[in-house]
Amino acid sequence: MTAAIDTPDIATAEPLRSRRNHWNNQVRRHAFMNPDMVAIKYLDRETTWRQLDERSRAFAAALRRRGVRFGDRILMALLNRTEYLEAVLGANLIGAIPVPVNIRMSPAEVAFLATDSGAHVMVTETLLAPLADAGATTTGTLDTTIVVGGSDSADHLDYETLVAEDSSDLPEIDVPEDTVALVMYTSGTTGKPKGAMLTHQNLQAQAMTVISTADSGPDDVSSCVPPMFHIAGIAGFAPVFYRGIRAVIHPLGAFDADDMLDTMEREGTTSVFMVPAQWQAVCAAQQARPRALRLRTISWGAAPASDTVLEAMNTTFPDALNLTAFGQTEMSPVTCILEGKDARRKIGSIGKVVPAVTARIVDPLMNDVAPGEVGEIVYRGPNLMKGYWENPQATADAFAGGWFHSGDLVRQDDEGFLYVVDRAKDMIISGGENIYCAEVENVLYGHPAIAEAAVIGRADDKWGEVPIAVVALADGVDTLTLDELGAYLNDNLARFKQPKGLVVVDALPRNAGGKVVKPTLHSAYGSKDAGLEH
Repeated sequence: MTAAIDTPDIATAEPLRSRRNHWNNQVRRHAFMNPDMVAIKYLDRETTWRQLDERSRAFAAALRRRGVRFGDRILMALLNRTEYLEAVLGANLIGAIPVPVNIRMSPAEVAFLATDSGAHVMVTETLLAPLADAGATTTGTLDTTIVVGGSDSADHLDYETLVAEDSSDLPEIDVPEDTVALVMYTSGTTGKPKGAMLTHQNLQAQAMTVISTADSGPDDVSSCVPPMFHIAGIAGFAPVFYRGIRAVIHPLGAFDADDMLDTMEREGTTSVFMVPAQWQAVCAAQQARPRALRLRTISWGAAPASDTVLEAMNTTFPDALNLTAFGQTEMSPVTCILEGKDARRKIGSIGKVVPAVTARIVDPLMNDVAPGEVGEIVYRGPNLMKGYWENPQATADAFAGGWFHSGDLVRQDDEGFLYVVDRAKDMIISGGENIYCAEVENVLYGHPAIAEAAVIGRADDKWGEVPIAVVALADGVDTLTLDELGAYLNDNLARFKQPKGLVVVDALPRNAGGKVVKPTLHSAYGSKDAGLEH
């Protein structure tokens, strides 16, 4: 990416800007046509379309007044809340690029995102301000921190104070559809996160995918449950903004199935996406105390779901379309959907490729495999990312042969339905979170007591999978426990990435080429009843 530049055609931007197909224009359209209609509800606070437009414009003006220009990156370290959307929309209005931060990250991980993205501004909130400060101290590049909810630090800017400033000096800036709208960091097998550059065009393709498959109507109410720092969370607003329906933002924290159901009943929710672990809890709570719900579309993804959970969803909500959504961050994210009409007879399938996507199932030489055979699914389409931020080699590798390589191994049945056989090497999905073994292994290798380390996944009833560390100790070290690693892991890894079990071995099994033989480790330590030292 080149250095940030200001757009050259501010003076003549309005005729072009008003025709652009992105969520800023959609919000402005609804603000003009239905200004007093509620757009977003968070807890007891309602925000109309007019207010959403005005507040995002005010934030854009405040950013620009402080030197933020077209192409600049802004870290977003916030919990789910209305201000998250305002800040994203405000940044996009001037062509700046929000970079969502997983709030479970350690300060070292936040510092890497700040350094890699080149961000100088972070938007955070009172509860997370210490995390922002730690990241700023580590990198030395973050020089502006904006805090939602106020801060005791004189070095922080107050979000509400900025939004209250006069926005009349904000120029109309043309932001083309191929402009990067978000940089979403996703861990890679090299152990370092990669920033997927998603454009406004990508997000509009996502909106069309969702709208074309859901049972929708003008009275729809969408419940937004996933973290907004995840692609499933933030991209979930693309169809909301396009259609102009009301969205209910659910706060992050310990998931309470009864509270979730009570909220959906009270707000009249018609569509909701959750991960399988959440659906399992919601189904049990609804069966124990049924609520009068308006659900027309229920969907799941981000982690594997057992047949038991899927059957519980079908039984508990028989009148709702049960959609399976499959994809990845680099595809904005949905590539395949199992429609509600096929949910029972094709249970376990990820469905068919969505209309916006072109896909092939290929062998390692990029030859198409025969139906029923296993191959890697590769993609093209308008929802495919622009590439990885400042990482041309990773981009070239991902696009080898002119197609995006998903890393997912699938097979296709005689009706065209796809089934995942395996997935990207060494990736663990735990409660909807992607954990790449190489990243965890890199951290483990940095501990002086560890000479060798390998991480594998182990099935878990609650989270689907959890990471397990298999280590060989350094000379002179006799024992090691997870408790002894605790402080070190907390400083360097988000909690959800930390190993939930530890196995100490004399040496890791390796093949003739010196590579660790992970199937051997899976066989020995990957089951629930394997001997683990905690």
